[in-house]
Amino acid sequence: MPQTVAAAFPFIDVFIDTSALQPAAQRSPGVIAVVGASDAGDAAANAPTACDTLADAATHFGAGTPLFQSLALAFLQDPKPSKVYGVKIGGARTEADVRAALDGLNAADDVGFVSLAQTVDPVLLSLLKDHVEQNSAAGQKRLGVAMIDPARAKSATYVADAVGTVHPSQGGGPDLLSSVSRMVIVAARGAVLESDGETAADAATAAMAAIAGFAPSTSIVLKRVRGLTIPLPAQYGASEIKGLSEANVIPIIQPALMVGGGFFFAEGRCFTSDATQLYVDTVRTLDDIDFRLKAGLIGLVGDARITRAGLTILRATVQGILGPLQRAEVIDDFDVRIPLLDILALPDSARSATENSLVTTARANRAIDLLVSITYGPAVHHLRVVLQPKF
Repeated sequence: MPQTVAAAFPFIDVFIDTSALQPAAQRSPGVIAVVGASDAGDAAANAPTACDTLADAATHFGAGTPLFQSLALAFLQDPKPSKVYGVKIGGARTEADVRAALDGLNAADDVGFVSLAQTVDPVLLSLLKDHVEQNSAAGQKRLGVAMIDPARAKSATYVADAVGTVHPSQGGGPDLLSSVSRMVIVAARGAVLESDGETAADAATAAMAAIAGFAPSTSIVLKRVRGLTIPLPAQYGASEIKGLSEANVIPIIQPALMVGGGFFFAEGRCFTSDATQLYVDTVRTLDDIDFRLKAGLIGLVGDARITRAGLTILRATVQGILGPLQRAEVIDDFDVRIPLLDILALPDSARSATENSLVTTARANRAIDLLVSITYGPAVHHLRVVLQPKF
């Protein structure tokens, strides 16, 4: 007898749809990479090698090498970076060798910061600038951190001379000023390792690791840089601090008002000509939101339809991405607008010829414009206090 109706047994069929359990892509904003010289260890040249501990750094790059010393400073920061890479420069450490080591990081898409260990040569630092700018333009947002030569002697023209080494006024050498806010320059005259008080300290790597330890929206002003010390005669005076800061170079200082001593960032600016992205926390926050939007929306590409319902889901997804940032007070407010959704909300008969054309074009090209505006509430950097004594 042919069976035309399936039997009821086992009475209930359960099919588990796990599509909603797909994890969201994550990119830690605190991953750093230190590129430097090393003639020891088991790491291959030009290969990013993760180091979880200082012992790992010694194994991979050899204790006592310039790269190891810089990595040791990175591990001293509190809070620490979320992940630390070391990259060994191969060959004779020429410009081509340094470029090859930096290129080794191109596929490491979790790296957010890069420094050149114990490097003050503007020619080599210009390679770092090129690396972070090119990778950022390609979608892998990065900041390069470099330093003014700590051995530069104190003088009446120190600020102008120091800034001139990284931003020549007459175009007499490599210019590290980034028009897209991808470089950070620190200055720590006379900086030495706190552990021995003699060995020159890699202030750039220490500063990079200190910045990376904080959440992107945290201002770095008056945040501590650990592992280095600066003799009192070499520390910056008030006019030097102001002069360096106004040149978008971040001095490392020891303010008497900070309880417990230590050395801190006196400013929070990128070494940039772009006043709209002047501060490190602004750039890092925008980079973080950029990644969150890409990671959160990629799952809708190829699935969300160009209909009123489909675009409503798209808008709700963006709201779900930005809502937690507003709740955490990373951003103060946000607005999501999809122009085509406003048109699709109208009945066909109420649409103009232009609006119908926009719908047709969007569906033919399968492309949608989504406008997201955010209101960012930055931290206070300068207080103006008026004291009015009375009898």
